[in-house]
Amino acid sequence: MSTTPTTSSTAGAARSAQSQDTTTVDRLPVSIPSLAERKRRGEPLVMVTCYDFPSARIVEEAGVDLVLVGDTAAMTVLGYDSTVPVTVDELLVLVKAVRRGMKRPLLVGDLPFGSYEVSNEQAIATAQRFVKEGGCDAIKLEGGGVMIERARSIAATGIPVVGHVGLTPQTATALGGFKAQARTAERAQQVIADAVALQEAGCCLLVFEAIPAPVAEVAMARLQIPVIGIGAGASTDGQVLVWHDLLGLYEWGSPRFVKRYAELRPQILRALDSYAADVRARRFPSAEYTYSIDPAELAELNALLAEADGQSGPAEASAADGQSPAAGAAGSP
Repeated sequence: MSTTPTTSSTAGAARSAQSQDTTTVDRLPVSIPSLAERKRRGEPLVMVTCYDFPSARIVEEAGVDLVLVGDTAAMTVLGYDSTVPVTVDELLVLVKAVRRGMKRPLLVGDLPFGSYEVSNEQAIATAQRFVKEGGCDAIKLEGGGVMIERARSIAATGIPVVGHVGLTPQTATALGGFKAQARTAERAQQVIADAVALQEAGCCLLVFEAIPAPVAEVAMARLQIPVIGIGAGASTDGQVLVWHDLLGLYEWGSPRFVKRYAELRPQILRALDSYAADVRARRFPSAEYTYSIDPAELAELNALLAEADGQSGPAEASAADGQSPAAGAAGSP
């Protein structure tokens, strides 16, 4: 990277040139074939998770390539202790919101635990809901073994499928918890075999999660489809991080593989503290944050109210005494 100072005019010209170079490409919707072409050219793919409309608008503007509405929403958005409890209906609400917020990135929906494991028919039906109701471009499911057949059945219907090997959070308990996988030769061989089998089953994309970088590199040599890594080293075709992790939205620690690109939680807390202090001190809202009315209109409003108060005065006084105006008149001498 050059350390030569850049004048403002030169910087502006550079930004303009960059904009001209990327506008025709970056604004086109990302497709499965375009991802394959990007892999062929060696261009890294950028993926993030996303769960709502305003975040999707930011993702769109940032030029992110792929978006995953992951079952991590169970923990990051819905407050569950794991990804297991979240339902199809809960995730579809989030998927629809994200879809409304963006057009360019490829949208991948995560099939939640219990929505695809039972049978091929169940898997297909759930995948179809994510495409038809949620507007997903592809769906993702976790694991190898019998899940390879589930992936094959969904892909056979024409729905693009993203496989997921390594650490699979939906079955983390069986894997010994949320920790790195494929750290023995035998286990690494199985992860690679599952990855290859998922490719052969028709998956268009794979996710490698929490596996040693050298294992991922060995696996990459055996795969032709794009691979997105999360805690799998730099040899994969792209990377994905969870929105709340990379932006620093939670107070607790992040996994080893997370790089925090911002610390937004402290900034949000400061903003809320300032807002609360202004409200309690009656500094907000000040005049610039309120609406005005023409003085003549305000004067007329006060006159109308005074007239209305005068007309209703006797009735209100009688009501306060517990009598109607007619009853008061009848009882008078």
